Amino acid sequence: MENGNDYSHQKWNFRGNEELNTASISVRGVLNTLAKNLNSDDPRPTIMLGRGDPTEFAAFRTAPPAADAVSDALQSFKFNSYCPTGGVLEARRAIAEHLSRNLSVQLLPEDVYLTVGCTQAIEIIVSVLARPGANILLPKPGYPQYEARASFDHLEVRHFDLIPEKGWEVDLDSVEALADNNTAAIVVINPSNPCGNVFTYQHLEKIAETAKKLGIFVISDEVYGGLAFGSNPFVPMGKFSSIVPVLTLGSISKTWIVPGWRLGWIVKSDPNGILEKTGIVDSIKNYLDITCDPATFVQGAIPQIIKRTKESFFSNIIGIMREAVDMLYDMINEIPCLTCPNKPEGSMVVLVKLDLSALEGIDDDVQFCLELSKEESVIVLPGVTVGLKNWLRITFAVELEVLKEGLQRIKAFSQRHAKKQLEYQRQYPQRLSRSETNLRRRIMSECFLPGLQE
Repeated sequence: MENGNDYSHQKWNFRGNEELNTASISVRGVLNTLAKNLNSDDPRPTIMLGRGDPTEFAAFRTAPPAADAVSDALQSFKFNSYCPTGGVLEARRAIAEHLSRNLSVQLLPEDVYLTVGCTQAIEIIVSVLARPGANILLPKPGYPQYEARASFDHLEVRHFDLIPEKGWEVDLDSVEALADNNTAAIVVINPSNPCGNVFTYQHLEKIAETAKKLGIFVISDEVYGGLAFGSNPFVPMGKFSSIVPVLTLGSISKTWIVPGWRLGWIVKSDPNGILEKTGIVDSIKNYLDITCDPATFVQGAIPQIIKRTKESFFSNIIGIMREAVDMLYDMINEIPCLTCPNKPEGSMVVLVKLDLSALEGIDDDVQFCLELSKEESVIVLPGVTVGLKNWLRITFAVELEVLKEGLQRIKAFSQRHAKKQLEYQRQYPQRLSRSETNLRRRIMSECFLPGLQE
C-alpha cells in the first residue's frame, strides 16, 4: 500500500504488445545478453568483436571537415525547423549527385528519401510491402533487422541461401523455387553483413535478371558500399535499374564512421517508372508523413560533409581495413576449430565456421560465445543471430592491436577447450551455471524466428 491506496485487487485493462517480444531479435539485444556473462573479476579490458561500430578508436575517427560541417549547420540557425517530407532538398540533391557518380542514369533529388539511419529505411520498406498474403525474400545468413521488422508487420519471410563455397553468392535456383505470385521483393546486402563478401558485376546482373523474370523488385542494402577493399570492386545495384526496379538503402554511418548521426536514405532507381505505377512510391511518401525525420541540422550539413571530405580519409580507412583483414584471416587459420571460407572483401564483419567436433564441452555457437565472454572477456556474435547456427560473426573494424589481442584470446580459449584436453575435462567438467543456462535460453529464444535456426 502506498499513499493509502491498495492496488492488490485492482483490475487493469492494458497489456504490453507480446508481438514485440517475438520480433525483438537484434544484434544489440544478443550482445547485451552476452555482456551480462562477462567476469567482473577479469582485470583485462573487454574486447568487443561483435559490433560494427569502431567509433571508440582514434584510427576510425570521422573526417574533421564532416564534424565541422555539422557544427556550421547547427550554428547557422537555418536548420532548427521541421523538414519537408523526404528531407531537406539540398541534402537530397547532394546525395543524388554523390550516388550518381557510379550510375549510368543521373539521380534526381526527388529520387532520394532521407531516413533516421538505414534502420528506419528498413522499417519503411518492410511496412510498405506488408500487404495481406505478401512475402519477401531474405538472404540466409542475413541482417536480422529485416527479419524482426517483417515479423512485427506480419510480412511472410522466405529465405534463400548464400553459398559460402562460391564466395557467398546468391543461390538463384533457390530464389526461383521460393518465389510465387505474392512475392514482392528480394533483399540483397552488398557488401555483405554478415558475410564480408562483395558481389561481382556479373552476379548482380544475374540477380537483376532473375528478379525481372519473377516480377519482383530489388531492395539493395548498400550501407557498406564505401567499404570495399578486395579484388571485387563495389558495384551499386542501381546499375541494373533498366532491367529491374531498385530501391537502394544506405547511410553515412559506416563510410563516414558516424553511426550515431542517424542519417540514412532510400533511393529510387527506376527509369521505367514501375515503382510509381505500382504505388510503392506513394506508400513510401505516406509513411514518411507519419514518422520521424533525421535531425534537420544533420541533413543541412550533408552537402558540405560530402563536398569537404577528402578522398584521403576514405583511402586511409580502407587501408586500415585491409591490414585488419590480412591479420584476421591469418590468425583465424591458426585456430583449429574455426574456418574462414572466404577472405573478407568488404563491410566490417566476417562469418567463420565453428567446428564443434574439435571442442569438448561446447554444444553450439551460443555456448561458445557465452563461455568466451566469461573466460576471455571477448564478445563475438553467435551465428544463429544472423541465420547460421554454429557459425560466428566477427568484427574486424577495431584497432589492430585490439584485434590481435582479441584473436589471441579466442585462440587460447579454443586450445583450452580442445578435444586433447579430454582428461582435464573429465576431472573438471565444463558446466553452464544456472544464470548462464538462462542467458543461453534467452539468446536462443530471441533468435527463434522462422527459418533462422537451422
